[in-house]
Amino acid sequence: MPAGAPRVFVSHLAGVPVFDPNGDQVGRVRDLVAMLRLGGRPPRVLGLVVEVVTRRRIFLPMTRVTGVESGQVITTGVVNMRRFAQRPTETLVLGELLDRTVRLVETGEEVTVLDVAMGQLPARREWEINKVFVRRGRSRALRRRGETLTVDWSAVTGFSLEEHGQGAESLLATFEQLRPADLANVLHHLSEKRRGEVAAALDDERLADVLEELPDDDQVEILGKLQEERAADVLEAMDPDDAADLLSELPEEDKERLLALMRPRDAADMRRLMSYEEGSAGGLMTPDPIVLRPDATVADALARVRDQDLTPALAAQVYVCRPPDETPTGRYLGLVHFQRLLREPPYTLVGSVVDTDLRPLPPEAPLPGVTSYLATYNLVTAPVVDEGGSLLGAVTVDDVLDHLLPPDWRERELYGMALPPVADRAPQVPAGRPEAPDVR
Repeated sequence: MPAGAPRVFVSHLAGVPVFDPNGDQVGRVRDLVAMLRLGGRPPRVLGLVVEVVTRRRIFLPMTRVTGVESGQVITTGVVNMRRFAQRPTETLVLGELLDRTVRLVETGEEVTVLDVAMGQLPARREWEINKVFVRRGRSRALRRRGETLTVDWSAVTGFSLEEHGQGAESLLATFEQLRPADLANVLHHLSEKRRGEVAAALDDERLADVLEELPDDDQVEILGKLQEERAADVLEAMDPDDAADLLSELPEEDKERLLALMRPRDAADMRRLMSYEEGSAGGLMTPDPIVLRPDATVADALARVRDQDLTPALAAQVYVCRPPDETPTGRYLGLVHFQRLLREPPYTLVGSVVDTDLRPLPPEAPLPGVTSYLATYNLVTAPVVDEGGSLLGAVTVDDVLDHLLPPDWRERELYGMALPPVADRAPQVPAGRPEAPDVR
């Protein structure tokens, strides 16, 4: 590549918006597709994997990319909205090349790939990967302090071999800003081997958040590849209702082994949730709502609501109960909505502003009854109370939607519909000139 030709490190493209010539956003870059070549020749970059707003992943050929600039990619405006499917001869650059262990040709030394750079060939729209950013030393303990260097593609060897025990640190650093649902979407599209490697590199809290957003099959697959002690730790970090749903998908012997490794309190919550019929209020609820005694103040309630680990639904109201404060609680007295808390002086006792008119749900209430309850009273969370008057937990609207939507809803496009093709909104290829072919 001649001096002065543009060079782009691919990790800088992850999540970058893609625009058509009119300035309308098409989607965001999630990966690059390349074809490895023989004889040490730099791989040719075939195109980009772009995630459009419906979460569909499409292939955008490099022949339709008119600009790769700081923080954005510009296209010709003609985009095929067909779902991307990786072909056997193709390699996903972010998903499969980063974190690989390769060797320097000159010394035979093992190095770890942290990033790769692509450059555009002169007078053409073709791009190729020509530089590799590596760190000396394969040991993870050495990665932070090991020497890093950028070398030509031809200066390393080992990309064509299947990688066993590939790390995931560089890939995760590339996607560290993604929300759990978006990172789950990235994992879902990786190979089974790569998905397991990425899951192994996530910390327990992050993996728990991501697992909650994955389809059931992916959840079971990932959990099955973890060591049992770590699998139990991840289950404890998940929302109890989601963890109970995942445990219910496992064979009985695996479920019991994991429950035996969990903290007794967490295991008891799981067993209690799994004892209720699937789709009932008891089966849908979380056992960890905000519970306060009647002598707590509004200031105490607002302090609990501020907890950043709470979901917006659970923070919408607090439940006032007699001791004990953990579910199952003492006698349930009522609830206080967040808006009411904001209208009262901080020193007000919650027991004096409690709403006692709204009857709670019984744990055996079926899903249609729970749905009607939330809709009738315009709630996002509902209390679940047993016959003895103890609060068992709370059902949130997101868990209700989880069971109302089709089983494969996480694998479907966002909003359940496709966007109109970008070609309908952008300039078309002039008549008489054929559209640039998909050259993969």
